[in-house]
Amino acid sequence: QVQLVESGGGSVQAGDSLRLSCAASGRTFNVYTISWFRQAPGKERDFVAGIRWNTGGTYYIDSVKGRFTISRDNAKNTVYLQMNSLKPEDTAVYYCAADLGSTWPPVSKRPYNYWGQGTQVTVSS
Repeated sequence: QVQLVESGGGSVQAGDSLRLSCAASGRTFNVYTISWFRQAPGKERDFVAGIRWNTGGTYYIDSVKGRFTISRDNAKNTVYLQMNSLKPEDTAVYYCAADLGSTWPPVSKRPYNYWGQGTQVTVSS
């Protein structure tokens, strides 16, 4: 079992920054990828960014490239999502998820075995 706990969400103005954290615990040595997804009201939960736990390789959707940075601190078993130049369309509940397999790029929800409870990000114009 792997437990994931997100934190760092909040309400900000357009152009501001936030850093989300995803703390992993349990059998983290089995984790291959940790990713961030987001879900806006009435929409599907979509992939945002992912990172390979061991190598640090990353993958982003086009709309966040250059604005968001995913990183990990293996010693703390924590993955971060630094979000800069936030836009109203970034408003969503952000979830982190762990995949024990080897799917790459990690954009589909299907392979993920564990999910956090989500943290709300609201960006006003």
